[in-house]
Amino acid sequence: MAKSEKITTKQQILDTAEAFFGQPVSKVSAPGGESRSSFRLEIGDRSLIATLRPNFRRTHLEAFVLRELGEHCSDLPECIGVSGEVLFQSDVGGRRLNVHIAEVDEARQLDLAAEAIAAIFRIHSAARKTKLHEVLPHLGATDEWVRSFVGSIDKLEELTGALPKDFDRDAACAAVSVTGQQFVKWDCRSGNAAIGTDDKLRWFDFEYAGLRHGAEDFAWLIGDEAWPIGPEKMIDIMIANYDRSTGIAIEDYLHYLAIYMTFHATQRLNLIVRESKKRGWASKRHIRKYDDAGRNPDFAMHIAEVAAYFADQSTLTAPLVRNFLTARNGFADIAAEEARKSA
Repeated sequence: MAKSEKITTKQQILDTAEAFFGQPVSKVSAPGGESRSSFRLEIGDRSLIATLRPNFRRTHLEAFVLRELGEHCSDLPECIGVSGEVLFQSDVGGRRLNVHIAEVDEARQLDLAAEAIAAIFRIHSAARKTKLHEVLPHLGATDEWVRSFVGSIDKLEELTGALPKDFDRDAACAAVSVTGQQFVKWDCRSGNAAIGTDDKLRWFDFEYAGLRHGAEDFAWLIGDEAWPIGPEKMIDIMIANYDRSTGIAIEDYLHYLAIYMTFHATQRLNLIVRESKKRGWASKRHIRKYDDAGRNPDFAMHIAEVAAYFADQSTLTAPLVRNFLTARNGFADIAAEEARKSA
């Protein structure tokens, strides 16, 4: 997007906000950078978030979802209103989870992880008290989407050599082909949660919400390459906070998560490789600050390890473990080389 277009977007938000609230905006900032859709505005004695998305339909979907869920839980922003194409929502805090969790000790990290997991379960529970299941789109519902999702492993061959012959692609596709019945926020990467002045963690950015299994939201969090907590501990946290009102036995829930996560993590690996080739490697600080793709070799190593761990949880995906570990070792070599360059 050209600079002038960014300014135009910002100005449109400011003009809309001042007309909507009948007060001048005293301060404006861009939490994720001015290339993003949202700006933090200070109007009078309040701070709020104004969002102008490229697709106005997503803006109105997000507003609808926030209003429906907000009747039953407080783990998300309050929808203040919509004016034209601009959504106004409450400011959930300036401490983004992806940045804050890297600044605290391990004990606090585990507490934050538990808060994030529990909040997702509460959001899912709130959705079951609404009629969102009657109106939201079904995500990943086509055979084409499923085959593309599982087919992301083909790019692993560039990193690891040939895929094992005993991997059953059709069975994997069948395993992740589910009829959407459960609300999913989608994109539950840690950059989409924040801790407020009341020290409560809340999730934001609901524009991609829809229906699927439900475990996909946890895959987004655990499969966030910048997430500092390993998969074993995250599974323990999920078990401790599991909401049995989902109607799915926890063993079945975690089995689906393991298979889905294998391919979700593969997609994250592919994204890292693609972006690092295009833009080079970046520091962890930069990636967290701007919620960027995890184009850091240490992050790549981590997500390869996550993929290997979850692949090993099911006989269906276990043949792929070797490929993920090979990828992990390759990124370790890159990390060592980058360290030598900066020494």
